[in-house]
Amino acid sequence: LKFISKIIINKRIRWKMAEAIVIEEYGSSEVLKYKDLNIRKPREDELLIRNTAIGVNYHDVYVRSGLYKTLKLPGIPGCEAAGVVEKIGISNSDFKVGDRVVYITSEYGAYSSHIIINREKVIKLPKFIDDELVATNFLRAMTVEMLLNRITEIDETKTILVTAAAGGVGRLLCQWASSFGVKVIGSVSNLEKIAETKANGCYETLLANQQDFAKKIHQLTGGKGVDIVFDSVGADTFNSSLESLAPCGFLINFGQSSGAVDPLLMTTLAQKSLSVARPILFHYFKSYEIYEQMAASVFQAFDTGVLNVSDFSPFSLRDASEAHDLLESRKGGGSIYLKP
Repeated sequence: LKFISKIIINKRIRWKMAEAIVIEEYGSSEVLKYKDLNIRKPREDELLIRNTAIGVNYHDVYVRSGLYKTLKLPGIPGCEAAGVVEKIGISNSDFKVGDRVVYITSEYGAYSSHIIINREKVIKLPKFIDDELVATNFLRAMTVEMLLNRITEIDETKTILVTAAAGGVGRLLCQWASSFGVKVIGSVSNLEKIAETKANGCYETLLANQQDFAKKIHQLTGGKGVDIVFDSVGADTFNSSLESLAPCGFLINFGQSSGAVDPLLMTTLAQKSLSVARPILFHYFKSYEIYEQMAASVFQAFDTGVLNVSDFSPFSLRDASEAHDLLESRKGGGSIYLKP
């Protein structure tokens, strides 16, 4: 009886424990510490989800390094994961135990075996979507959905420039934009990536650091320039992106992998009547209904083959630092994710 009681107690203890990556200070990948944590029961509008695949994004690198001070320390990073509902709060009649789900959260906490999360951040998964696909690309694909469908009009009359066209978001952006009939020019950091961008819909791809980059863009567009630039690189490409725009062009900056952009003078925009936007995905989730609509759009894009992803790279949760090192090396390719 004592042995049986010990087993029961141990099971209860395990139920109350989760494994997670915790950041206690900003810095290199070495600050990602693997720890045991207590978990509680979900409250009224919450779900307890057992994560099955956790997405790793450049946003996580910004948070870890301290470039984005949006995670209160000590804290658990991670914005997205796929998983299974293990327990529901009292009023969560829309979900049931065993439901396959995906979530995005601006409150972090995804780098964990389990998470307590408000139901408004959780979307049920259709059967045709695999956990590793959605965990690694839901945030990316939702970002692309926002960029192409929520900010400005995109159609076959437009020519666009996509920086980091071979990156996680860039490749999806090129695929989805080209499906609209848009003429897509990509920029990449090295020659090895050019072939991939062509496969993803770019009709021309340039090296981002080549001399007279903007001049080459104008040559490719008959002297006009591009209508829209989607720039996720930031400091290193922002000026050349502005110079590549046609009069009345639109620069949409949605990342800063090379560092923050310097302050911009309004007189610079006035020279060609340019517009600049700095969208944040979470601001576009004005309601759960919109969140569901955007998710349905993304699921359809994957189902119909508009978006294609391969080369998944799994890492154990405890090896999150290795996943970050690979991501920052820009040699990872594919989609990096963590397995609890």
